[in-house]
Amino acid sequence: MYTLCWIVGSTLVISSCALIGILTLSLKDAFLNKILTRLVALSSGALLGGAFLHLMPEGVELLSPKIFFIIVLSAIVFYLLIEKILHWRHCHKGLVCDTHAPSIGYMNLLGDSVHNFIDGLVIAGAFVVDIKLGLITAVAMGLHEIPQEMGDFGVLLYAGFKKSRALLFNFLAALTTVIGGLVGWTVSQFSTGIEKYLLPLAAGGFIYIAVSDLLPELRKSVGLKKFLVDFIFLLVGIAIIFLASLFGIE
Repeated sequence: MYTLCWIVGSTLVISSCALIGILTLSLKDAFLNKILTRLVALSSGALLGGAFLHLMPEGVELLSPKIFFIIVLSAIVFYLLIEKILHWRHCHKGLVCDTHAPSIGYMNLLGDSVHNFIDGLVIAGAFVVDIKLGLITAVAMGLHEIPQEMGDFGVLLYAGFKKSRALLFNFLAALTTVIGGLVGWTVSQFSTGIEKYLLPLAAGGFIYIAVSDLLPELRKSVGLKKFLVDFIFLLVGIAIIFLASLFGIE
């Protein structure tokens, strides 16, 4: 029950990131775009740090390295398949999306719901393995959710949703993280050892999101100074995850 409380609490906090869309309403586009690139860089570092510094070392202790990395590779391919099938796009406000069809709002919600549900499963698996590992995973995902949810809110507005409706629907989609967490915890109670297979799935997901969706945005940085600032935020994201172990979180 103690583990379940951690799972529900962390997934609720992460889901609440969907409400950050309210903040975008009062910010100027130029300032918002600057913030987004910093947040994208920070979340990129956190995801990469979480994958390489925590999930992988923990996972290879529970599974053979060969099986672990086969699952990591499969997870990366799976995320690509899901993204293409559902037309899932991390379109950040102020950036050009790949499509202008009104249905992009509903497709984005569907894709987000599936993605958030998987996030919940992964967080549950990490907490079941170890509370400290669960916290590391939740922090990495939480940092990623902030720019993602700001972008998703912008996509819904772009698709024609009213602001209040966009906020509500985006929050409901985010709550599937909690559902995924509950399902993950329930399954772990009846299937001993299943949580160790969620770690390589999480690592593959972290790497895919960072390399496919986030890092390409940083490569678009215009000017050496802007890129260096973004790069520093990337390193800060990695450092946050790394320093966690020095303070006894791992």
